[in-house]
Amino acid sequence: MNSFEPHITVATIVERDGHFLMVREESEGRIVLNQPAGHVEAGESLIQAAFRETLEETAWQVEITGLLGLYVYQPRRGAGVYYRICFSAEPRQHDPRQKLDTGIIEAVWLTPEALHERHMEHRGPLVQRCIDDYLSGRRLPLDAIYQHPWPLQQR
Repeated sequence: MNSFEPHITVATIVERDGHFLMVREESEGRIVLNQPAGHVEAGESLIQAAFRETLEETAWQVEITGLLGLYVYQPRRGAGVYYRICFSAEPRQHDPRQKLDTGIIEAVWLTPEALHERHMEHRGPLVQRCIDDYLSGRRLPLDAIYQHPWPLQQR
């Protein structure tokens, strides 16, 4: 039996005045567009991870407002499987002096039409799928996620 190591990631859809907060980043030698997204770190909740990744990649503090869904993606046979938990959020405060994560070129605000036109630049198919689901009005309440308390650390 093969061992299976899933990649647990979060992404955040942030909309302001009909524009979506996106990042231009380097991935495997290409410049791509993606939502603020990244891996969940040990000891943090999914919502904490979404807030942190959005801040680190865009310098925007956001309020996580809803759960968009769970997306499963395997880029090619034999590759790792990515489980993306996508959230909706509202922008609250921007710090233009904050340095962005390594690999992030810039944060940009794009209309749905501009995103669709630039689909060849998307990091993967989940980028457009999450936007489409958001635009369709899909939202689940945050309490749809149950986070059991982490065990106390031994000292």
